[in-house]
Amino acid sequence: MTQSSLTIEAAGTARPFIKWAGGKSQLLPELVRRLPARFGRYFEPFVGGAALFFNLYSTSRLRAGAVLSDYNPELILCYKVIRDDVETLIEALIEHHQHRLSSDYFLEIRNWDRQPGFADRPPVVRAARTIFLNRTCYNGLYRLNRKGQFNAPFGYYKNPLICDPDNLRAVSSALQDVELRIGDFADVAGLAQAGDLVYFDPPYVPVSATASFTHYTGQTFGPDDQRRLAETFSTLRERGVFVMLSNSYTPLADELFRSRAAHTAIVLASRKINCDGRKRGNVEELIVCSYQP
Repeated sequence: MTQSSLTIEAAGTARPFIKWAGGKSQLLPELVRRLPARFGRYFEPFVGGAALFFNLYSTSRLRAGAVLSDYNPELILCYKVIRDDVETLIEALIEHHQHRLSSDYFLEIRNWDRQPGFADRPPVVRAARTIFLNRTCYNGLYRLNRKGQFNAPFGYYKNPLICDPDNLRAVSSALQDVELRIGDFADVAGLAQAGDLVYFDPPYVPVSATASFTHYTGQTFGPDDQRRLAETFSTLRERGVFVMLSNSYTPLADELFRSRAAHTAIVLASRKINCDGRKRGNVEELIVCSYQP
């Protein structure tokens, strides 16, 4: 199979290469208008699809560099492989593309992390697996069970886009001078200095039992983690770090973050991960800043 036979999106600036629950592409205007006029290094400790990072890169606002991190090692591996070995990754994704409509092939690839030696597979192979599963699983949902195994079902799409070489190369260029880390949000954010910008986009406080989703790493991100995040927000603010955070607009999130912020906004965002399709749609989200935009 040749690269020319793929359906490839139009070339352009770098954009998220992976679908991520709670991705910020459609909320970007609200985030961008609240950025500080100037800032030092940029930190995003819950990187997900990194929509805000790519926006900052494309608008030349990352003058002092960036640190992107997450607690999910397979996600950070994808970023590292795209940065360091994008052409080999493209070749691996082209191979997966041939099987994009096969549920049997999907289950075979999904089963790799249940087999001994999964961590010893080459980084490019693991990164291509993550992107392939993300593009072919139900609702594009990256979901792990408590054993840390990918468990989203097959999506039955008509023609999923497995490989977008133009965007992957653009993403690789954007990541060349970026520091990538695996770790807890508090440890990574602790590296920020006065004048740096930290954007927190954590797993959201659940708005209901069916709309909640926090299984990105095999462990839930619960109320105690939200409280620890709120304390980290306060600590960074006291050190003179610019902090912006988004979360669901719920009583707990409002209680934890509003009193710690210099600026608060409630905005509408489209969310599509509820298991009941009738309950998907626009929801209220909370944006708080440690500074006045």
